[in-house]
Amino acid sequence: MTKTPPPFADEPRDVPTLRLGYVPGVTLTKWRRVWDERFPRLGLDVTEVAEADQTSVLQQEQVDMCFVRLPLDEARLHVIPLYEEAPVVVVPRDHPAALFDEVSRADLDDEEVLEGFAIAEAMDLVANGAGIVYVPQSVARSASRRDVVHRPVSDGTPTRVALAWLRENPHEMIQEFVGIVRGRTVNSSRTPRPEPTAPAKTSDRTAVARTAARGRRPRERRPGRGR
Repeated sequence: MTKTPPPFADEPRDVPTLRLGYVPGVTLTKWRRVWDERFPRLGLDVTEVAEADQTSVLQQEQVDMCFVRLPLDEARLHVIPLYEEAPVVVVPRDHPAALFDEVSRADLDDEEVLEGFAIAEAMDLVANGAGIVYVPQSVARSASRRDVVHRPVSDGTPTRVALAWLRENPHEMIQEFVGIVRGRTVNSSRTPRPEPTAPAKTSDRTAVARTAARGRRPRERRPGRGR
């Protein structure tokens, strides 16, 4: 009776590279390290994505998965909320708010609030005294510079980071990455999988050598030369 083969072969499989997007401020170091340990032959194609584009890059399939900031109103997406970020205000270094450990929005009522700018542009405007900007703490840290400072906002609204991907995306490594983000150990995977590898092209020389080897005839033994 013929046995049914296992769902995955013992040999490494060629799979497409997993394309991963992230909005500014998200740190991927821990998850990338675990990925590299489990799948050293399969890298991640990582791209920073503007928060304004976080939905479109998924809809247009420019990335397979993306770390986004909620809210995210998109029925086609799987969304896993991850963690909250504290709100801060960014002000010029010589601003009165820089003297305090924490401020409230009421303390800054008279200030011009900058909105709709990319973070680098917003930092330039703040440094030049054009106004202030409210951002998640992780964004302020990632874009820190000497001529501006950020302070916690006591009555600000926290933001939340999530991991999102298209429901119809067939990439088999999506669930592997979800498991890493959720802290799943390598032994808790539902189905044992051999290590995947990124597709590689066979060189012309290798192909020629294999063809020649298949067509090579075995040498004939001469009589009296042993067994």
